[in-house]
Amino acid sequence: MPRLDQLLAARGFGSRKEVAGLLRAGLVQVNGEPARAAAQKINTACDCVTVRGVSVNLSEYIYIMLHKPQGVVSATRDANTTTVLDLIPQHLRRRDLFPVGRLDKDSTGLLLITDDGALAHALLSPHRHVPKVYLATLKQPATQHNITAFAAGLHLSQDEICLPAELIPLEGNMARVVLREGKYHQVKRMFAALGNEVLALHRERMGGLALDENLAPGECRELSTDELENIKS
Repeated sequence: MPRLDQLLAARGFGSRKEVAGLLRAGLVQVNGEPARAAAQKINTACDCVTVRGVSVNLSEYIYIMLHKPQGVVSATRDANTTTVLDLIPQHLRRRDLFPVGRLDKDSTGLLLITDDGALAHALLSPHRHVPKVYLATLKQPATQHNITAFAAGLHLSQDEICLPAELIPLEGNMARVVLREGKYHQVKRMFAALGNEVLALHRERMGGLALDENLAPGECRELSTDELENIKS
């Protein structure tokens, strides 16, 4: 069983010295009682730990769905720009959180944030071809030629070829794109190769995980048990 100060430090409540300050101030409780000491052992399976009255997630890993807004970078830290981790509320923060894959600064939509490296590797592995679904706003409507080119495996350059992808024209200049890989700026580069331009890009789904329509841009929540099972499968 981990020590209380180690556990809280790993959950993003500061260094062990800073955690000790929280304990001295009486801001940490274990099972409804003031924490006894920094070295107090915690049973993560059944104990309840709160900091300033807010419950601390004691599970080994955490899985967070974020509705990424425009103007935020998919990085763990940036000295000049707001990152996706800056949007995570304190009670969900952990020391080793990172975004699974990236969305461009000006793109929006589903982003999974976790500290589970094994799951991230499984979702991003080029050998697994996990589908990612995007809603694109285009400068010009998608054409049948575009659909055929996407399905054939588009050439981005002489040495770079995309896997076959699905392009579904929608009303007006909208289109839905289903990719099974994750090259740099891939959707924008694919349309650019066909003489079109992506004006806005929104990720709707990754594998078995769909963006919660009730989450406003910038909001996040933990995955439900069913969502976690779906994305792991």
